[in-house]
Amino acid sequence: MRQLLRLAAIAFVVLRYGLDELLLSSSGQRRVRRLGRLLSFGRRLDAPRGERLREALVRLGPIFVKFGQVLSTRRDLLPVDVADELAKLQDDVPPFPAEQAVALVEAAFQRPLHEVFASFEREPVASASIAQVHFAVLADGREVAVKVLRPGMLAAIDADLALLHDVAGWVERRSADGRRLKPREVVAEFDKYLHDELDLVREAANAAQLRRNMAGLNLVLVPEMLWDLCTPGVIVMERMKGVPIGQVDRLREAGVDFKKLARDGVTIFFTQVFRDGFFHADMHPGNIQVSLEPATFGRYVALDFGIIGTLTQVDKDYLAQNFIAFFRRDYKRVAELHLESGWVPAGTRVDELEGAIRACCEPFFDRPLKEISLGQVLLRLFQTSRRFNVEIQPQLVLLQKTLLNVEGLGRQLDPDLDLWSTAKPFLERWMEEQIGWRGLLERFKDEAPRYARLLPELPRLLHDALAARAAPVAGDRDALLRGLLLEQRRTTRLLTAVSCTALGFLLGLLSMLVWQRLG
Repeated sequence: MRQLLRLAAIAFVVLRYGLDELLLSSSGQRRVRRLGRLLSFGRRLDAPRGERLREALVRLGPIFVKFGQVLSTRRDLLPVDVADELAKLQDDVPPFPAEQAVALVEAAFQRPLHEVFASFEREPVASASIAQVHFAVLADGREVAVKVLRPGMLAAIDADLALLHDVAGWVERRSADGRRLKPREVVAEFDKYLHDELDLVREAANAAQLRRNMAGLNLVLVPEMLWDLCTPGVIVMERMKGVPIGQVDRLREAGVDFKKLARDGVTIFFTQVFRDGFFHADMHPGNIQVSLEPATFGRYVALDFGIIGTLTQVDKDYLAQNFIAFFRRDYKRVAELHLESGWVPAGTRVDELEGAIRACCEPFFDRPLKEISLGQVLLRLFQTSRRFNVEIQPQLVLLQKTLLNVEGLGRQLDPDLDLWSTAKPFLERWMEEQIGWRGLLERFKDEAPRYARLLPELPRLLHDALAARAAPVAGDRDALLRGLLLEQRRTTRLLTAVSCTALGFLLGLLSMLVWQRLG
């Protein structure tokens, strides 16, 4: 009953804000027009369509706001007026009262506000769907940002997620395409990441890990967390100073190199995905700034680490091989990889899948980003996947979402950016590090501590094993002596072989380390 009421509430908001004009065809609009007349007392048709859509998403709650944030980066798929309005969802959601924020901070730290901060700005600097941020100054003079979770978030999100779980189950039962797309697993992934985002301590830990990972890249800044002031509902971090990446005119006036910025964004994304398997999965423009400070001019500033994606080594290897095969237009290898991974049924013909992938992707190569409609590519890939019963992998949903965000940012910064040629050298270098001499050397170095512990124990382990096999048994004495002599010879040969192998391994490892130093 609660879910039926929620569906009714969603339908009411859609009709009240006139979204039937945006979501339905002309015939569909005629069918609901009579119902719309019943709600004419509350219909908002005077405001622009983009404003009505934004207000409706805010009214529907945080999950719908998240959807609008992602959609706002796809200016190639949206009219300009709609995209501009949805962009306001990234950091311009109506804030909750300052008195409520102060009460939440004092409750989290169990002491009055003035005992924690020398000053606290009651007006939030940013307000998003999950939390809002206030600037403050600590007693020692450090400038910080205080992130406060919105009250009542858990109950609102749980209600909508319960509805999504039921809808996903219904789709799987009613549709063969639905079963292939695994909607229940996708919703479960979304459920997990949303609940992770509601735990601000987890977000602080994500930020700390990302800060360590990105320390040597010199392309992106991540705020330092103040762990003594981090709780599940309130976290305090280093205040970052930058210009939102959406303020293009201001960045251009400051002399920021947009082409370099676009290339750096691609490098950051692929480094996080393929080197670390740990990537910022909420990279909409509201969470990205650009530093104008002299020491860090032109670097990205990353914010909001509630949604982080992770990939296993198997995922990374598979994705890297697929990307490289695509960049080389080796569609046969792409088809083979789909078969090897089990994404398509075992009986699928490689040549047919190869031809379908070629027809889907070939028209889009050798074009600048501004001429590529990813929407058309995804549509054709979906048609191809349905024909061959390709199973969508839920663990890659966040990666797909993040790639859309990266493309949207790249389109805003440098419409002529060639995403393929920018990423291809990086991926080829990464694969060389995985399967070439560098990768072999790194694996030797990782395994060296284990070998160092194992090698001294080998003679004793072999002696114990052979002694157990050569234990006296009833029988002929001469036969027993012959057996012991035979075991002794075998033991001598085995120990000699093990010693030579160990010596060769250590010499090889030493020579590679020397070669690396000299190289």
